[in-house]
Amino acid sequence: MARSFELSLILFVLYLSTAAIAMARNLEEELSGDTEFIKASCETTSYPDRCFQSLSSYASEIKKQPRKLAEIALAVSIARAKSAKTYVSEMTEYKGITKRQHEAVEECLNEMGDTVDRLSNSLKELKHLEEGDSGEDFWFSLSNVRTWTIAALTDVTLCIDGFGGKAMNGELKSLIRTRIMSVAEETSNALALINDFASKH
Repeated sequence: MARSFELSLILFVLYLSTAAIAMARNLEEELSGDTEFIKASCETTSYPDRCFQSLSSYASEIKKQPRKLAEIALAVSIARAKSAKTYVSEMTEYKGITKRQHEAVEECLNEMGDTVDRLSNSLKELKHLEEGDSGEDFWFSLSNVRTWTIAALTDVTLCIDGFGGKAMNGELKSLIRTRIMSVAEETSNALALINDFASKH
């Protein structure tokens, strides 16, 4: 009787182990497919490596959904823009900053504030869109999403342009440019993924 119980227990444990392994394999295959979807989608962007690096960790949330991919790409852009805005605000106290540089930093700070606002508006609008929808309201909202995202890219460009000219060259410009360019690249990628989402409707 005891041996029969032990055998049953062993068989039950083996069954659980086999089931767990099968579930793990299925999950791995599903995640692999989701990751491949992101990789393929990122190939349509101007900065595919940055795109995949930023979004691949969200594969289980995206699940091959073009709208969700664009949504998370915008969320990443917003986070990057907020971080850059904070960084630029700290540069107003940069050691040895000239009056012209200070004005450029202040202007850049304003532009980054606008960038955050416009990307946030774009994300809110995008969240209302549904996969497969193609009515007039859909295209009106999608147009708003694109307009705000393009405007955000323009703000980023204006920030960088404010440091134009040889007189502005130096460490301060280099430090700010590095942060701002990362925002520009993330936002450019988000726009490409928004357009990819639109192309499927």
